[in-house]
Amino acid sequence: MIFKIERGTINPTTKTMKRLFKSFTWAMNGVRTTWREEVNFRIEIIVAIIVIALAFYLNFSVLELMIVISCIGAVLGAEMLNTAVEDLCDLVEPGHNDMVGKVKDIMAGFVLIVSFAALSIGFIIFSYYF
Repeated sequence: MIFKIERGTINPTTKTMKRLFKSFTWAMNGVRTTWREEVNFRIEIIVAIIVIALAFYLNFSVLELMIVISCIGAVLGAEMLNTAVEDLCDLVEPGHNDMVGKVKDIMAGFVLIVSFAALSIGFIIFSYYF
């Protein structure tokens, strides 16, 4: 149970809040780890900051901004998933293995497709401003 209901009000319990804080801390550790270990993730974060700043500068509508931020989230999420799967593959099979190579290639392809889709959407939206 996330919330404890008392006399018509919703109050989060202390135990639930501690669990939620721990979950957030672990999630941020994952983001920090990906930032430290993955050059592509750092590049994507920098590009995301530039894109969002440009979107505000060009006065994007709320809908356009939501679409751009969703695309950025999809790309960053795909990159983190790719990193997690690659690290797991390396743990399970440290040496060369054709099946592990196939899984890594598929994950890289996944990131590529999400990135191309986001780039296409970005070009469509930004083209109205240039």
